[in-house]
This record gives sequence, C-alpha cells and structure tokens, in this order.
Amino acid sequence: MPTAQQNHGPLGANGSTRVVMLGTGTPRPDPDRSGPATAIVVNDTPYLIDFGPGVIRRVTAAYEKGVTALGYGGVNIKTAFLTHLHSDHTVGYPDLIFSPWVMGRKEPIEVYGPKGIKAMTEHVLQAWEIDIDVRTINQHSANGFKVNAHEIAPGVIYRDHNVAVTAFPARHEALADAFSFRFDTPDRAIVISGDTTPTPVLIEHSRGCDVLVHEAYSMASFHRAPPRWQDYRRSAHTSSTELAEIANAVRPGLLVLYHRSNAGGDPANLERDEVVVEEIRQAYKGKVVQGHDLDIF
Repeated sequence: MPTAQQNHGPLGANGSTRVVMLGTGTPRPDPDRSGPATAIVVNDTPYLIDFGPGVIRRVTAAYEKGVTALGYGGVNIKTAFLTHLHSDHTVGYPDLIFSPWVMGRKEPIEVYGPKGIKAMTEHVLQAWEIDIDVRTINQHSANGFKVNAHEIAPGVIYRDHNVAVTAFPARHEALADAFSFRFDTPDRAIVISGDTTPTPVLIEHSRGCDVLVHEAYSMASFHRAPPRWQDYRRSAHTSSTELAEIANAVRPGLLVLYHRSNAGGDPANLERDEVVVEEIRQAYKGKVVQGHDLDIF
C-alpha cells in the first residue's frame, strides 16, 4: 500500500495546510515510532502539537524530506501546544527548547498547555542553567532559549492570520487538565484528539472536519490484555469500535490513527499496523489510514 508521503508528496510552498505526523508512538520505545508529536503547517508557518521523545530529530527528518517550513533543527517552530503532561508527550520538551536555539533560533517560543506547563518550563530552564550560561557567553542568542508558557482553559486559546486554535477537554485517566485541539485554517479544519476516551465534546468540535487525528487501540489486543489493563484502556483511551462510532457521527474527510495503545499487551509482539484500521472499517466506510512517522496529509 502506498504511504501517505507517496500519496500526497512533500509539502510545497503553495499556502495549503498540511498535517505532518512527526511522532505517532506511545510510551513503548518503538524505534520506528517517535513519541507523540504533530506539526500543522499553514502558509509556511509551523505549529507543533506535543513534543514526545525525539521530536527535533523527527522535525529535521521531515525538513530533509521537503517540509522546509519547519526549518533545519526546528528553528522555525515558534508556537507549540501540549495536550497533557504525560511523559511520553513531554520528554522532548528540553529538545524543543534547546536544540533549535543551538541551531540558530533567536527569539522565545510560545507554548500553550495545561496547568503545570509553567512549572515544567521553569524546572527545565533551571536544570540546564549551566548550559545556558556557557552558550550565551559563546555567542548564542540571549533570547532563543526562552519560553513564554501559557496555561490554558477550554475555548479559543490562540489566533493569528493563519489559524484559530480551540482547546476542549479530553478525558484521560485521572488528569484534571487534558485537552484536544481544533485548528481552523483558511482551507481546512483539523482536530487532534490527544489521549482520550470518547467524549461528546470531541464529537461536537469535530463534526465535518477535514482531518481527524485520533488515538485508538484494537479490540484484538484488548481481548488479549489482562483484566486490570482492560480497565485501564477503558478509562484512558479509545477503542477501534468506539472510534468507528465517533467517525460515523463526525464524518471527517480523513481519519488518521495514531498513538496505538498496547497497554497490558506483549511489548515484544505488537500486532501489524492494519489490524485497528480493519476493525474500524467494519463499521465505518469513510476514509481511514494508520498514521506513521513522517506521513503528510
């Protein structure tokens, strides 16, 4: 089957909105899937959602495949959004702060996320204060490592000439603050689920969107998991059956799957990628694909 990159080609400078799957993985250290990270590029301006492990190396790989709007080493990423504070979505935060700075970023980045992102930012900068002191002495920008961290609530959290970003609550384990995002650009509406169980508010914000990027686990792997892990999946994630119901209600132009949870499954024996797609297609007849790192939609 052709990959999305082959179907859609590299991102050009034609002003159209593209979704770049930088990392589609989970906490499992899968060498073929970096931690969760997605870029939306509008009029050659990149917006990053989540910063899992390896984020800037994946950004650079996308740059070398033609997504030049990201800038080499992510130097063009000035605005980022975080769905929630779990480690698999945030371990790349120091990478996002420091690697583009070392590569030449000269201005602070703006980061929008749940309550706690300000404290996380302060602690990261404190942990690397020796590095910051040395590099600013050695001619690196005195501003390029800085972060303006914004703690968000549901509603429109960001707007510029390219995009309006709406945050709405996700439901993920016991986290009090977890979000999904809707991006409205001049030519597309894109929804990023983050980690979540099914919620009515996601359906409300996703109806008729052009692209819905949503997490999912397969029922085949669910039935093989021990009961306590089945309970966990129900409280934290969305099954293929549930996602088919969501897609039938929302009718997105394209459903892209990512963050395929295998909690409680055998980490050395993952099922093939198409299992969850095949399960969804049993009940949903719209266009659905399994997202892979560096796919472009």
